[in-house]
Amino acid sequence: MIRSELVQKLAAENSGLSVKDVEHIVDVFFDEICARLANGGRVELRGFGAFSTRARTARTGRNPRTGAAVEVDAKRVPYFKPGKEMRERLNM
Repeated sequence: MIRSELVQKLAAENSGLSVKDVEHIVDVFFDEICARLANGGRVELRGFGAFSTRARTARTGRNPRTGAAVEVDAKRVPYFKPGKEMRERLNM
């Protein structure tokens, strides 16, 4: 499912809201998750899962085209851990 499909599905299930309103709600939802993660926080949605970040150390990588060594800087990457309820629903 892509973002526009999510917006259309939510708009269809909530006839009192326009597509533009639903789109704004979805934007705010994702923006808040991103802002919390950018500040080093964690977002937990009970029954769904938890979003957090993990640190990756600097390393030496390889350019796949040339094979030359390339320095890769340390960075934080997003991480998602599914909740117990989601895991159970996926493995029915």
